[in-house]
Amino acid sequence: MSRIIAWAFAALFLVSAESRAHGLRPPADTSGIAITPISHGQMAVIADYRNQIHVLASWTAERDVTVAKLLDFSRQQYARCLWGWVPGSVTDEASPFNECSHAYLAADQAMLLRIRDGGYWPEITSELFDKIERQMVRKGSSLVLCAFSAAAFNTASLIGPHWIDVLYHLPSLLTVALLALAVLAGLVIVVMRLRASEEGDAVAGKISEQATPGP
Repeated sequence: MSRIIAWAFAALFLVSAESRAHGLRPPADTSGIAITPISHGQMAVIADYRNQIHVLASWTAERDVTVAKLLDFSRQQYARCLWGWVPGSVTDEASPFNECSHAYLAADQAMLLRIRDGGYWPEITSELFDKIERQMVRKGSSLVLCAFSAAAFNTASLIGPHWIDVLYHLPSLLTVALLALAVLAGLVIVVMRLRASEEGDAVAGKISEQATPGP
């Protein structure tokens, strides 16, 4: 029991150390592609057009290594942010998932700029870029800042949510709790089905033995 308690405290310490009280975390590894920070207002607009940007990036990835790396980074970051399921991940500065949302949306913005500057799909890219730019100007997105608006990222350094802060952010806590319950329920169902299958096989085996005539 003492070992279990010790391991629990060690795990809590590691999570707390990674979270660092909802502060900025500079890239641990800068050997990849540097990604320019994105403001709080800009990320909200980019999020609206993320699917369209990713379609263009998917077309371009085979032609451009930088786009391919940014696309891979964005997808991995999106998964670490629980695929945007947690309410307020993009819009709420207090969300433990806000910084990691900045990361994948900054990569999405960088992808769009790279695709435009590279001259890929010029008509489609220009139309999308102009649409996003007009919406940013209309909403004054560059003026809407938050604690992570100055955060720089790097494709070699993935970051996760501030997990310890989930305990103090009700929407995140409820969502993570529901996801955990869903996973637990799924495991219980799988175990029950496996046991039922084993019991069924055992019963079938006994019936087969009884039905087999003796010598």
